[in-house]
Amino acid sequence: MSDILIKGGTVVDGTGAPAYRADVRINQGTITEIGPDLKPDGERVHFADGCYVTPGFIESHTHFDATMWWQPDLDPLPGYGATTVILGNCGFTAAPLHPEKAAQLEMVKIFSFFEDIPEGPFLEHLPWDWRKWSEYKASMVAKVKVPANYAAFVGHIAIRLAVMGLDAWERAATAEEIRRMAELLDDALAAGALGLSDNLHDHDGQDRPIPTLVADDAEFEALFDVLQRYPAATYQVIIDTFMRKTGPASLERLERLTKGRGIRMQVAGAVPTLAFQKDILPTLQARVADMRAKGYDLWPGIAHVSPTSTLSLVKSLIFAQSNDYAWHEVVLAETHEEKARLLADPDWRARARESWDTKAWPHSPMNNPQDLHLIDSENGTGPVGVTLKDYADSRGLHRSDAMAEWILANGTRSTVHMSPFPKDEALTVDLMIDPRTVGNISDAGAHGQMLCGGGENILLLTKYVRDEKLMSLEQAVHVMTGKLANFFGLADRGEIKVGKRADIAVFNLEEIQRREMEKAFDVPDGKGGTTWRFTRKAAPMRLTLVNGEPTFDGRKYTGATPGTFLAPANDAHAAAVAAE
Repeated sequence: MSDILIKGGTVVDGTGAPAYRADVRINQGTITEIGPDLKPDGERVHFADGCYVTPGFIESHTHFDATMWWQPDLDPLPGYGATTVILGNCGFTAAPLHPEKAAQLEMVKIFSFFEDIPEGPFLEHLPWDWRKWSEYKASMVAKVKVPANYAAFVGHIAIRLAVMGLDAWERAATAEEIRRMAELLDDALAAGALGLSDNLHDHDGQDRPIPTLVADDAEFEALFDVLQRYPAATYQVIIDTFMRKTGPASLERLERLTKGRGIRMQVAGAVPTLAFQKDILPTLQARVADMRAKGYDLWPGIAHVSPTSTLSLVKSLIFAQSNDYAWHEVVLAETHEEKARLLADPDWRARARESWDTKAWPHSPMNNPQDLHLIDSENGTGPVGVTLKDYADSRGLHRSDAMAEWILANGTRSTVHMSPFPKDEALTVDLMIDPRTVGNISDAGAHGQMLCGGGENILLLTKYVRDEKLMSLEQAVHVMTGKLANFFGLADRGEIKVGKRADIAVFNLEEIQRREMEKAFDVPDGKGGTTWRFTRKAAPMRLTLVNGEPTFDGRKYTGATPGTFLAPANDAHAAAVAAE
């Protein structure tokens, strides 16, 4: 454990309070003294002149549940000041598990499809030596060493599959199955899970509603009964404001099912910010306001980065989630030879054109070729740097045929990139500043060939604070630190205060940037080889500390793995449950 004195910096303490000049002393991983002109007492001195000293940043919505087992450096997070990651979101978790292998594999397939994570390393690198979530936690703590702290939800999808097996896709649960689900949730919460994560949003590659969309009210009520017994637990759920736009109906259902329960709810999509979502925005805003006025503890989840899509034929759910199952056939083709054969097949071409014209959502990439960019050629044939619309128009082709032709010419490992969806920035800022929202949401750890999340946090400091002056530095830091620590019940960190754990980021505001995407060929493919993911170079931080240990030294990841499992403030209740 390092003892460090950070001298000469400007402290932004994570509470939203004004910044101030001060030195910060750290002993044995804890902040022990804050004040002007502190004298060294044998510890290492880090000079922070011209820099801000803030709490380490909390990645509030990640999917490192699987990838942390084979990518334990969590690249590129240390270079972006991240010190805590929240796992297990959207109902996708690696535990609990059904005893039968087929049902276990189904959970892997679901996680792999929706988060674009290869199945091979998922099966190869995780030990699968658990059934209950408590056993999973014990295995994770013993075997995974990472440079950031981590806290985790237990997923409703996993719970449902663990009890019902493959029937979870097909029907409502019986009373006995619901009882067993409640037991599994209680096991997880007693072991330190943040709460229950859920999914009222997704359909799979065969257009099947995700298993949690099949659950009836009795199942939800039993699970909410368990959540009520854990006051610091959170219900995290994603509702559909993106595809079928069933979000308003889902939020109305949740209002009914949680009435009078006092359960804290984090709802991704509760207040959508993208331009194509404006048709449902007023309804959702009115319901959120009404629920809050009635006493519901409702926290909309907010992403400050507009979703972007990378259309890949190797691993991508974009086509299926755009309601385009013709192009999804190409993604599912097992070899690149088969992918190329489909792209050239006249019958498939006809079905693909019809799919884009009549089935794909109007706001999907398929129907916005002016926003699809041909920039990533496998073999360099090109042209690159043009839009799909320009390419199609220049050749007199339908946009689907044009993309097929370009990929055939450039190689089936080429990717097509979509511009960010237009977003209401004023609403985004208002939501981030709202005292009851969860910001800094991303999908870090997932969608590696789209690069969701990793390094996006820095835009709060560069775009929103430094460049466009849409919010103050104190507000932006609060969004990523103290506000989130308090929400998740992580009471011993998130602020620069004496007695708090020393999760700290030190940076010069003028030199940090969200760096450009670049490929890293380091993802195991489960066949003895590797595939690629997008990453980016460090912002960089001048220093990132996790529990007082440097994980980024201003130039590179240090190799340190001081991250620990964090439980919410349910510890006293969990101890009481264990003693019964």
